Amino acid sequence: MSAEVRAEGGHGAVPVEGVATGTPTPTRASRRDWPLWEVFVRGRRGLAHTHVGSLHAPDATMALRNARDVYTRRQEGVSLWVVPAAAITASSPDERDPFFAPAADKAYRHPTFYEVPEGVQHL
Repeated sequence: MSAEVRAEGGHGAVPVEGVATGTPTPTRASRRDWPLWEVFVRGRRGLAHTHVGSLHAPDATMALRNARDVYTRRQEGVSLWVVPAAAITASSPDERDPFFAPAADKAYRHPTFYEVPEGVQHL
């Protein structure tokens, strides 16, 4: 007994609706309700994770698996982060000057503020 399949959306053979496949298939409406996840990848030569894109997934485990499949196909990453987009809070570029202005008057935070003693090596 073979299941009826059809090519759809460039994805190859997809089971026809109503045919038992062994795993429940989410409906289009439920897929729309999946949360948005932001994906960050750390490259082989980098120390920091870089934002590479976004995807929808039902949970963190699935988001991590999908991010691996979508954003590291060419083995360019060594570490992945997936973060719910709703959990990210960012400053506004329009408020750049007032938001970062307090740091300008704290010169002691810069390494050039301090003098290195002569006996210190390899600093």
